[in-house]
Amino acid sequence: MLALITGGSSGMGKIYAERLAETGYDLLLVSNQEKELQEVADDLKQRFGINVIPRFQDLSAEAAADELYAFCQEQHLEVEVLINNAGMFFFEELNPDNEAKAMVMMRLHIYTPTRLCLLFGNEMKRRRHGYILNMSSMVAKLPCPGITIYSASKAYLKSFGKSLYFEMRPYGVGVTTVCPAAIATPLYKLKPSLLKLGVKIGLIGTPQWLVKRALRGMFHKRRVVKPGLMNYYLPPLVNVLPKWLVAKLWKPYIHDLGHQE
Repeated sequence: MLALITGGSSGMGKIYAERLAETGYDLLLVSNQEKELQEVADDLKQRFGINVIPRFQDLSAEAAADELYAFCQEQHLEVEVLINNAGMFFFEELNPDNEAKAMVMMRLHIYTPTRLCLLFGNEMKRRRHGYILNMSSMVAKLPCPGITIYSASKAYLKSFGKSLYFEMRPYGVGVTTVCPAAIATPLYKLKPSLLKLGVKIGLIGTPQWLVKRALRGMFHKRRVVKPGLMNYYLPPLVNVLPKWLVAKLWKPYIHDLGHQE
């Protein structure tokens, strides 16, 4: 049994790798962090006695999914579990200066996961067995300034996964979309003290807590997994805010940016 995990060298991807290794899965870990990737692969091999294939690759490249699929075909690797976890984050007003970064995010969050689902999903359909897990986010329901591309790309993943679930179900293939609330990972670049405080008061979940629930939902072929109480009360609260208030809350941030330039 082989699980392919994108972004598998750190954060939640690393936790997914550890949990699946515990259950006896061999792993194909894909990441653009070459040193960390090799270290994680060596560690998991030693701890769990499984086969771990580290593949150093930029998944935001246009041909990334096709190259990864071709690699698996050449190596005769049969992927039973596909976890589209790789991601990036930035909190900035969209402008020409960060357009290139925004395009990278869209390829990483939208194009590559879609193509991986198509390529590996077709193999799963042929075998009539397999699991796909796509990492969306609570912010899929929170289109807010500063995370314009991030929230939109996560909304795409959520809609895509929920629809694909029905297309793959007749073939025995599960498609699960995970929409976590705030999770204590380096992705958001918060101070460790703030992450620790958030976990302590229950506003932020740990990666271990999230991955446990996500994998349980995936293996039960649930359509959507939404761990965290914030998923149920924050989006409705934010969505009822009047537009003038959202604009007013955003204005001080724009002012601060002007002083930083």
